[in-house]
Amino acid sequence: MEYLEGRLEIIEGDITKLEVDAIVNAANRSLLGGGGVDGAIHRAAGPRLLEETRALGGCETGEAKITAGYDLPAGHVIHTVGPVWHGGRSDEDRLLADCYRNSLALAVENGVKTIAFPSISTGVYGFPMERATRIALGEIKEFLAGADAIERVICCTFGRKDYEVYTRVASELLG
Repeated sequence: MEYLEGRLEIIEGDITKLEVDAIVNAANRSLLGGGGVDGAIHRAAGPRLLEETRALGGCETGEAKITAGYDLPAGHVIHTVGPVWHGGRSDEDRLLADCYRNSLALAVENGVKTIAFPSISTGVYGFPMERATRIALGEIKEFLAGADAIERVICCTFGRKDYEVYTRVASELLG
């Protein structure tokens, strides 16, 4: 489904297969790979990604760092560390919003025109899907309204259930 005059697309699929300028990795603080989308991106990108992330010295929650995409179709990987859900008592909403804002800002700094996001923090980090989706789409909408440097954002969900949440929330928030 497309929104915001075709600048935002929601798809169900494998983010590691997308031919975009950058994909976003829902990374852990070490940036050295893990489970879920993080592990899938590291496996698909090959061992040179791990070599480069080792040199970055980790990443704080809400921040973002960029690497090459190596064996991925995407030219870059933007690694961001989402918050672990603690019931909303630990500034999780702001930290998650920071992930999207900082990833988009870093993309612009590096000339990225097309970018794909997974659903950050909704897997093992336990962030409630609908709440995370509202934050993600709200931040993306605000960013695209204020800048035209990024031509297209894709929200790539893993599974039909997450796709349905994204499209329902997008219909409510974006019309």
